[in-house]
Amino acid sequence: MRLRREALGISQGRLGRHLGLTFSQIQKYEKGSNRIGAGRLYQIANYLGVTPGHFFEGLEGGMGAENGPAASVPPALRSEVRTLTEAYAAIGDAETRASVLALVRSLTAAAAARRFTVD
Repeated sequence: MRLRREALGISQGRLGRHLGLTFSQIQKYEKGSNRIGAGRLYQIANYLGVTPGHFFEGLEGGMGAENGPAASVPPALRSEVRTLTEAYAAIGDAETRASVLALVRSLTAAAAARRFTVD
């Protein structure tokens, strides 16, 4: 929820006002301190221009993070991955995002090629 909100440049206060909530309630939703009911999730998704299912993409077999994309990331790298994801989502220009993604893909391809090169 936070990544989508930030990608759109919407503050917690603005989202809260739209939903009739305080910004601190939005903070609690984003931190996972308070659960989000189905009706409220629908309202949030609608305001952020996505379907409620958007918030569950990548989850398999359950709702926990242990089943999502983060499950394959070693715990020591999770903070870096989160920082990278937030920075990427903050890039407003689609062409710049595409360039960053192409760079990361080329770096991973080069690293994979080095791993499988026989000396």
